[in-house]
Amino acid sequence: MKLIAKYIKRHLGIFLLSTFFLTVEAMADLLQPAFMSYIVDEGVRNGDIGRILFYGIIMIGIAFAGAVGAVMRNRFASRTSQTIGRELRRDIYHNVQQLSMENIDRLQPASIITRMTNDVTQIQDFINSIMRMMVKAPITCIGATALIMFQTPAQAPVMAAIVFVVFLLIMGNMKIGYPRFGMVQNRLDRLNGVTREFLSAIRVVKAFHGEKEETAKFEEASHDLGAANTAALRTMAVFSPFINLTINLGIVLLLWISKSQKSSEIGRLMASVNYMTQVLFSVMMISNSLNTAVRAFASSGRIKEVLEEKPVQPVPRKPLTPEITGDIRFKHVFFAYAGAGKESLRDIDIHIKPGETVGIIGSTGAGKTTLVNLIPRLYDATQGKVLIDGCDVTQIDTKLLRSAVAVAPQKALLFSGTIRENLRWGRPDAGEDELRQAAETACAHTFIEQSLQGYETLLGQGGVNLSGGQKQRLSLARALVRKPRILILDDCTSALDARTESAVLENLRNRAGNITVLLIGQRISTVMGADHILCMDNGCVQGYGTHQELMDTCKTYQAIYHSQIGGGING
Repeated sequence: MKLIAKYIKRHLGIFLLSTFFLTVEAMADLLQPAFMSYIVDEGVRNGDIGRILFYGIIMIGIAFAGAVGAVMRNRFASRTSQTIGRELRRDIYHNVQQLSMENIDRLQPASIITRMTNDVTQIQDFINSIMRMMVKAPITCIGATALIMFQTPAQAPVMAAIVFVVFLLIMGNMKIGYPRFGMVQNRLDRLNGVTREFLSAIRVVKAFHGEKEETAKFEEASHDLGAANTAALRTMAVFSPFINLTINLGIVLLLWISKSQKSSEIGRLMASVNYMTQVLFSVMMISNSLNTAVRAFASSGRIKEVLEEKPVQPVPRKPLTPEITGDIRFKHVFFAYAGAGKESLRDIDIHIKPGETVGIIGSTGAGKTTLVNLIPRLYDATQGKVLIDGCDVTQIDTKLLRSAVAVAPQKALLFSGTIRENLRWGRPDAGEDELRQAAETACAHTFIEQSLQGYETLLGQGGVNLSGGQKQRLSLARALVRKPRILILDDCTSALDARTESAVLENLRNRAGNITVLLIGQRISTVMGADHILCMDNGCVQGYGTHQELMDTCKTYQAIYHSQIGGGING
């Protein structure tokens, strides 16, 4: 509730203005039955047309004031709820951007998406409900109850008993419903996760004809969500009819108590019945609003968890701002993913000098990508230090560090937009010559020029209208456009044929200049030409040196070489 109150305070003026118009609307609703009773008791009973017209005109005026209040209340309520929803999504998005990969792994992307969409919508609905019904309903309920007691004091005990029973039912509804609606959101997380996984791997699913298995997973998650929703809505299905029954029994008792009502006070009886009906509608509105509140409170807790999540990576009080040249030192580095049973990296101790090209090779799961992820602080070492130009990366200003590092991942991630926009994504001020030079180095310029619109060619989401090799070359060109001091190529040529890969690597050797390049490869031909080669296996360094040095001393490297190329021990 504190989270919701915090955002409402930001717009307290509009909220109070909406509450004012809502009060005008509620008072108009309460005054109508009273003046109707005057028409019946003073006008109709006495045949006084003038009195009927007088009170009728007043009722029209009250109705008009109520209509104006309703229109203005709806306008301000919608505006406030939508604004708060936008601010919540913005704050969640901003905080997620500050989190480390370890935080993201723990929260899970599918769950974060649900919190930014469905959970925020629940809070929007609740705030809208507050400004449209939750304030009006108590005013109407209390006002109608007071007017019943004022007009027919004998009905006061009945009203007190009804209010007490209804209050107990509403509290029971909230207590039982709260955990159930929280479970609904968790089940929705799982359904979104299954859907997201299927859509991201749809080509693999179709290739392996795995639709049946994926359908079963989806149906299971969907069934669990449906069951959780049913359990939550069952609470409403039980309590709402009992609340309705209690109010209707109250109306019957009211009429029974009023059986001896004087004929001259029929108007009052009509007003009391009308007010009792208003109490019924008000209580139902309160019940529905509280059900919305239960969902909103459950969603609020989930959103609060994201907003209060702090980056696992510490932020230095006085960050260092060294002039980064590309000198990298892994000093007895160990690393384990959160919740993992074993360490992914163990005692990595190597020194990479500025301007060197270092190839990294090893079997799948050897820790190659994990190692390079420590350089831009996507993760932090659990033990040991990663030093850039002699400074611990945890003490370097994060923005400065990441502006000096560019990454071309194996799975090329492109964005919707033009090729030019994608190339400039990391450096919006890059000139045309710089774009062309980077594209030529990555062997991408030719196929870009052959496209119908050249650099203005529109790419679909993820670059779906390009081949795997084309996406990798654009990803590499984008990294080069940044003019980094450290360039990480994470097996980013795996989709290229041998000839194109050789041309790309040759261009890098000739044009990289003083950039420190870390080149991860699965093929030994990819790393053979590097200044030094790091051979890894099972998170450990098996060898570090030139190609010939590793062929002489490292059995793991020799095994990789013979399995791919063959030949004698000296290649």
